[in-house]
Amino acid sequence: MIEDAQGRKRKRVRMGWALALLLLLLAVLIVPPMVSVSRYKSGITRLISASLGRPVRLSSVEVRLLPRPGFVLTDLAVAEDPAFGAEPILHANTVTASIRLLSLWRGRLEIGQISVDEASLNLVRTDAGRWNLDSLFRGAAAGVSDTRAKRPLPYLEATNSRINIKSGVEKLPFSLVNTDLSFWQEHPGDWRIRLRGQPARTDLSLQQGDTGTVRLEASLRSAPHLRQMPVHLDLEWREAQLGQLSRLIVGSDPGWRGDLTGELHVDGTAEAAHVTTRLRAAGVHRAEFAPVAPLDFDARCAFNYHFTSRSVEALSCDSPLGDGHLRLSGDLPGDQAGDHSGELADSAPHLVAELDRIPVAAGLDALRTVRSDFAPGIEARGSVSGKMTYAPLPLNPPLEKPSAKPSAQASALHGHAAKPHPAPTGPLTGSLTVDGFQLSGGSLTTPVLVPKLVLEPAAEEDGQALISTVSIPAGGTAPLMFTARFALSGYRIAVHGQAGVARARELAQMAAVQNAALLDAVMGDPLAVDFIAEGPWMPAEKIPFSGDSALSGAAAAPSASAPPIVSGPPTTDRITGTVTLHNANWKSDYLANHVLIGQATLHLEEGQMRWDPVAFTYGPVKGTASLTLPVHCAQPACVPRFQMQFAQLDASALEAAILGAQEKVTLISTLLARLRPAAAPVWPHLEGTVKADSLLLGPLTLHAASAEIRMAETGAEVTSFDATLLGGSVHGSGALQTPKSAQEKPVYSFTGNFAKLSPAAVGQLLDQHWSGSALDASGKVELTGFTQKELAASANGTVHFDWQRGAVAGPSVPADLARFDRWSADAEIANGSITVKQNELRRGPKTSAISASATLGVQPKLTYAKPAETQAKR
Repeated sequence: MIEDAQGRKRKRVRMGWALALLLLLLAVLIVPPMVSVSRYKSGITRLISASLGRPVRLSSVEVRLLPRPGFVLTDLAVAEDPAFGAEPILHANTVTASIRLLSLWRGRLEIGQISVDEASLNLVRTDAGRWNLDSLFRGAAAGVSDTRAKRPLPYLEATNSRINIKSGVEKLPFSLVNTDLSFWQEHPGDWRIRLRGQPARTDLSLQQGDTGTVRLEASLRSAPHLRQMPVHLDLEWREAQLGQLSRLIVGSDPGWRGDLTGELHVDGTAEAAHVTTRLRAAGVHRAEFAPVAPLDFDARCAFNYHFTSRSVEALSCDSPLGDGHLRLSGDLPGDQAGDHSGELADSAPHLVAELDRIPVAAGLDALRTVRSDFAPGIEARGSVSGKMTYAPLPLNPPLEKPSAKPSAQASALHGHAAKPHPAPTGPLTGSLTVDGFQLSGGSLTTPVLVPKLVLEPAAEEDGQALISTVSIPAGGTAPLMFTARFALSGYRIAVHGQAGVARARELAQMAAVQNAALLDAVMGDPLAVDFIAEGPWMPAEKIPFSGDSALSGAAAAPSASAPPIVSGPPTTDRITGTVTLHNANWKSDYLANHVLIGQATLHLEEGQMRWDPVAFTYGPVKGTASLTLPVHCAQPACVPRFQMQFAQLDASALEAAILGAQEKVTLISTLLARLRPAAAPVWPHLEGTVKADSLLLGPLTLHAASAEIRMAETGAEVTSFDATLLGGSVHGSGALQTPKSAQEKPVYSFTGNFAKLSPAAVGQLLDQHWSGSALDASGKVELTGFTQKELAASANGTVHFDWQRGAVAGPSVPADLARFDRWSADAEIANGSITVKQNELRRGPKTSAISASATLGVQPKLTYAKPAETQAKR
């Protein structure tokens, strides 16, 4: 019987559950259509508006019973305070509002939770430094205070949403995407916030997974103003890749790699908050460079911050670095007015930096991280220790009391020794000592050693900097003196003294000086060096919106005691000065012999390197030259340009010197022995001008010769040639095509126009007596070969001349040439001679043709044939 009773009981329980489920299903199907949702729409709108303290707009409301009774709101928009813009502070297409069931038993409608998905939230900051959240919290606090007993603030949550950042009415490209946000009250007036999102930019394409994840946990208590609200905040930015983080902040990737994690903890109020931070980095390096030891660091800071005065008190930062430690402490008062009566103002900042055995290698690796081309392969040793203090001097220092003893400065002016450490003239005091400094590896065959180096502050025009002077032996009779200046904006190194050519080449390669390879083929006496190298620590990057007061803090005037703002550094390195060579020789692959340089001065100027003047001797050829090498411009856009000047130049001697001729009489050198066993040399890309007071070209002498030459790997082009010869002038152009293999020969071509040539000079060249008016000629010729015989045999071209009112006298000269009115002829160059072809000799009404030819050689020989006469038509 007991079993039967239990069975009936279980059956009744099942029937009860089935009936409840049936009733629930009927309620789901029947009740929502019967409920008048329209009468709840205005109530829900007023309820949310009262809870947030802002006007709220809804498009429609639907009832939902499962899985929890509530409403589905469509097109929710929370209005913005007009002081911050017209765009809604929050907008969501679909919102779910859950009902508090207990409130229904009391006859009231209360919303317990509001859930939104894919919402858009705007954070706005005005130029005056106010945030729109300030008025939102105050409005919500007022709403809760007025209706605390009736309508507490509901639980707000947003998933997969977006938080936009605005400066006034301008929407900035920075935002948080894929954001999950929760906002609720644990007790009346006690808010909790939880956030998780990914930083992003709307104007750039970023690898979203590498920008890291931002997590925030915060609790706030109600107060009349946002800055007075007690707050506890924990913010963490994890796993941010430095390359994508740089693109996120400055808009470009400078090539940094590594992972960065930052933490921020705040307790107190904005007026008096205790802040602790931690910044950790792992594997920091450049994309193309991996340091021997990773540049990992773990920096921790703690300070007290006051929002009204923008001041920082009790700052204390500590970070291990290698085997050493870096510490920073002090106070940074804000905009409070100070006492200018002679003592330090209350608002004067005071900072102390302490370095304890910081490795020099860490500084070199850090510099390589921001400068990819700095000292490749170089290793550094040594450590830096010391203490530096920043404390501005009084604005009105008290007058010194008269003393019987002269001051240190007065003693120095009268010839007495001054104190080794004069009184500081700026806010920066102290010193840093580098022990055991050593540079080795890379291009250095011998390490650079400096046992002790002291950096001390000194005042300059643009502020204070750390300055030190050391001497380093470099193979000259006097050492190189280095005066280094290091400031926040950049560096400046002045170098003066002497250095051996080999050591100078090593130092130039170590510093990645452009065109340092020019010293590879130079040998000679030590160089005289006098130059200054300066530049920023890293190329300047313009940070978007950096001038916007919305991001740079309140628009408050800087404190009078704050450190001066120094203008921005140059965006690239600059080297200015001179390097002088004496008694050196230079050998290049494309020249047959060494060039002896008596003296040459290299001028390092803005954007270029200029050798001027260069006094050189090359075999029997002597002259002066200049060479300009653009520094910040690559070929073919910028080609080095040269100028050469000769007093007297023999073409055969020049060709023999340049190309290695063995026969003195050879006009173009015999390169067979040098070129045929191996490939032809590659000539550099050069452009320039060659000038000569007199140019000896076989039997001809040209005066005031000038040629514009463009050199390339496959040869050279004479774009313009001008000179005076034979009493007239010549203007032309030419080209040289170098052989591509040992079996080929060089090819030469020339085109020229000759104007107003003296008949007497032309006749003297041909061993004849010519007289009369000046003659004009033009022609072109192409030659191939190495020796004079090959060139004469391969010569091929044409010549045209026109001579009016002339006369030719001499043995075997045709009678018609004794005197004529005009002789116009075309000649052909072939088979080692010039042969007159189509021509017309006119004397009065009589015309005739002359047959003549001239052999090509050192002494041309002109021969005539019997003329053929024709009678002119009347």
